[in-house]
Amino acid sequence: MSAPSILNEIVHSKSTELETQKSLVSINELERMISTQSPAIDFKQALSNSNVALIAEIKKASPSKGLLCPDFEPVRLADTYAKNGASAISVLTDPRFQGELDHIVSIKNSGASGNLPILRKDFIFDPYQVYEARANGADAILLIAAILEESKLRDLKQLSNSMGMHALIEIHDQLELEMVLRVDPEIIGINNRDLRTFTTDLKITEHLAKLIPSEKIIVSESGISTREHINTVSKCGVTAVLVGEALVTSENIASSVKILTEQNDLHR
Repeated sequence: MSAPSILNEIVHSKSTELETQKSLVSINELERMISTQSPAIDFKQALSNSNVALIAEIKKASPSKGLLCPDFEPVRLADTYAKNGASAISVLTDPRFQGELDHIVSIKNSGASGNLPILRKDFIFDPYQVYEARANGADAILLIAAILEESKLRDLKQLSNSMGMHALIEIHDQLELEMVLRVDPEIIGINNRDLRTFTTDLKITEHLAKLIPSEKIIVSESGISTREHINTVSKCGVTAVLVGEALVTSENIASSVKILTEQNDLHR
């Protein structure tokens, strides 16, 4: 697909980073690490267990807004999310968000996430990154349609499935949706943020969700911070929401998670 320039820049930069990483840790070593991991926790099932499931995100910073969470403790955040009603945890592992794979490792090793699956949220375009994700304990990965050709998307999805991981495949417009549906996704994420302008609009979910077959799990991403937002997208058949910034910037994270996971007044 044709990606916004910001995505092209990120992919170009990550390609260089990836070459360095491949020279440090081989695929064989990643496969060895994978063999020592417990089986992946079922991300799809986790999103099917409540009216509108919350994927709570661990996010320290963003390229546009800078530092979001100065007192950043991934393990503590995961523990708070798990204890207050989240259905899954998303961990940003890209350095542009001051993220790293070790955050997943720390969370898994501490047991803070309990039985919740962890999604590796990154700009994934190379099979190596899928191996990396599973080797470091991820249970699912994000695949962004805007940076992937159809054949690559299909290959990465199949590779993640072969390791027991589900793929959350992200779209932003109808063209991307048409391409994604051809690879038979189980979970489709609708990003309400336009990466060309960085504006968010929940109407993107309202428009695209109507075009998605009812058997698919739909996740609404970006621009969601209140119960009202969740009630709005739930009426479109959305199965889950991914919320990051509104949680990590909250003065009372536990309370915010509880509010977003209250299952009353939902109209699916």
